[in-house]
Amino acid sequence: MERVRIGLLGAGRMGRNHARVYSTMRHADLVGIYDPVAEASRKLAAQYEVTAFTQLDEMLDAVDAVSIATPTPTHHPLVAACLARGLDIFVEKPFTETWMQAEELVALTERTGRIVQVGHIERFNPTYGELKHVLEGLSPLVVNFRRLSSYVGSNTDVDVVLDLMIHDLDLALDLAGADPVHIEADGFTAYSGAIDYATVNLKFARWPMLTLTASRVTEQKVRMIDVTALEAYVEGDLLNKSIQVHYRTVGEYVNHHQTGAKYRQESVVERIQVPIAEPLQAELEHFVDCVRTQRQPLVTAEHGLRTLRLADAIRTLIKERMPDARSADGRFAPIEAATPNAAPVFAS
Repeated sequence: MERVRIGLLGAGRMGRNHARVYSTMRHADLVGIYDPVAEASRKLAAQYEVTAFTQLDEMLDAVDAVSIATPTPTHHPLVAACLARGLDIFVEKPFTETWMQAEELVALTERTGRIVQVGHIERFNPTYGELKHVLEGLSPLVVNFRRLSSYVGSNTDVDVVLDLMIHDLDLALDLAGADPVHIEADGFTAYSGAIDYATVNLKFARWPMLTLTASRVTEQKVRMIDVTALEAYVEGDLLNKSIQVHYRTVGEYVNHHQTGAKYRQESVVERIQVPIAEPLQAELEHFVDCVRTQRQPLVTAEHGLRTLRLADAIRTLIKERMPDARSADGRFAPIEAATPNAAPVFAS
């Protein structure tokens, strides 16, 4: 397949980013856009001179693959509908609202043999790629993930575990290469009634301890991975695309070459060169290449399910410790599964 005909589901914030990236690709043709909010579809389609479809079925008949950039509650029915049409699919994270929905879609993916890539974008962040190379030469003791944001602009159709922490849960599972053997979690709600702040400790059989913090009540955007190793301390800034490695030295006194003053050198800082690349561009190019060559993507439906299972276990532990979020009978209300026959409004 020389060029892949892409249909875009969703004309909201993420949909607009997808349209921008697809419009620049050599091996992708953005055929059109579907969103129940007709004006949003028309506006975005006009910008890129593609078709604004008014019926979902019409768009699915005209494409080879779809990119789903819609609210999380719509993912399950949309992915199922696209798989039934024999289409390859890119779907934004989280894969679905619940791991049970994801499990259904994994089984359907296996039966149809189609490609499903889940949008865990940090796997394509060049900082994460370089960080993994750095860690190959070290003996890590603790890995600490911090993902902090303000409430304004956050995705409030899911809690902070599914909105923010799920990025780092995917990275944690990728680094460890196994599921955790023990989980500790706590958190609270500040505005939404759902989990707005969460802290997690994960312990693995053959990997150092990992700690994760996710917040949508912090007035600073932070995306950090800090690693304490026997040989060094590593700071990976996923947001600003930088890595610093602090190596311990013998601490000898050194003469300054101009004044003759002495100082004690406690450590040496190595700054790693991180390639300049947009993660979304790399992620969607990878998807298109997988469709063209019919090979499995870096982040499959199975990866999406695995991450959701871990997120669900964490959310259950936190909810048990959140009396302010319980209903009158003392039980925390479970998240309702998406209704397959619903007609959701996408654009935002």
